[in-house]
Amino acid sequence: MEISSIDWGILSNHAWASRENAYVIGNTTVGAALITADGSIFTGCNVEHRYRVQDVHAEVNAITNMVNNGYKSFVAIVVAANRKRFTPCGSCLDWIIQFAGPKCYIGYHTNKDAEIIIHTAHELMPFYPE
Repeated sequence: MEISSIDWGILSNHAWASRENAYVIGNTTVGAALITADGSIFTGCNVEHRYRVQDVHAEVNAITNMVNNGYKSFVAIVVAANRKRFTPCGSCLDWIIQFAGPKCYIGYHTNKDAEIIIHTAHELMPFYPE
């Protein structure tokens, strides 16, 4: 799927809607929405745990939702959070690359009125082992 054929607005809307379901102990609610090659969309939100090492990030939640529904790969993901600046963490990038490869498009949206910033996984994690 080419970047021009991805409806980033629809993905973003799904990510923001999923963000509303986040369970947080801190202050940052995050939502994610990914799209597969056949156009199926799967969402996830962050779920924090009192022992923070066990937190589930929105990106991982969306990926496991996809796998639970029988899919094994995707082509793009949008992450939504009210933050001035952010990208997926290294662990989430590892999950993204495992299931979508280094050419996966990753959009992050800092607020509903802002532009969606888009990179490839490789741009965000250029030294990932092949």
